[in-house]
Amino acid sequence: MAKDKSKKDKAPEDNGPPVPPRLRDRFEQEVRPKLASEKNLGNRMAQPRLEKIVINVNVGKQLENNKLPAGVKDTVISTLTRISGQKPVVRLAKKSVSNFKVREDAETAVMVTLRRERMWYFLDRLINLGMPRIKDFRGVSAKSFDPQGNYSMGLNEQGVFPEIDMGNVSFTHGMNINLVFSNSNPDLSRYVLTELGMPFKKEGG
Repeated sequence: MAKDKSKKDKAPEDNGPPVPPRLRDRFEQEVRPKLASEKNLGNRMAQPRLEKIVINVNVGKQLENNKLPAGVKDTVISTLTRISGQKPVVRLAKKSVSNFKVREDAETAVMVTLRRERMWYFLDRLINLGMPRIKDFRGVSAKSFDPQGNYSMGLNEQGVFPEIDMGNVSFTHGMNINLVFSNSNPDLSRYVLTELGMPFKKEGG
C-alpha cells in the first residue's frame, strides 16, 4: 500500500510561524508612509528596504589543525540555529594568513543569512527580547553605518537570547550582526531602524 507523502513531518521552521511578522507589518503600514511624507520618498521603489540580516561568529582562535573542536562547532551551530530558525554554514578561509596562523580551507567562521519572514522575526527578537537582557545596556551605537546604509553591531555572548540556556552550553561566544539595506544611506537606515524600535544610544551618551 502506497504511503501518503502529502503528510510528511516537517520542521516547524519549514511550515513557517502562523503569526505575520510584526516589524514587517509596521514597516509596511507605518514606516513607508512616513518615508513618503517626511523624507519625500513617495516612490516605493526608491524607499530604503531591509534586504537581509547576516549573523556571523568568528571562531578562528579555536582552530585545531584547521578544524574546529566538536564542542565549539556544535555549540555555535546550535546557537545560530536556535536564534535564527535556520541552519548555518561553516565558512572556510580563502587563503592562508601566517600572522593569524590560519591556513587555506581552515574552518574560520559560522554564519547564517536571513531573508523575508525569518529576517523580520529575528530583528523583532533582537530588539525586544535580546537587547533588554544585555547588562548595563544604554543603546547601540548610531555610528556603525557604512556609506550604503548597512548597519553592523556585535554581541558579547549568545545568552542574551532567551532561546539559549547558558547552563547547557560548553562554549561562550559573541557574534556579529549585519543588517543589509538597499536604496539607502546612513540617515535613511537609521530613520527606518529607529521607527522599528532600534534603541540607538543618545548623542553624547
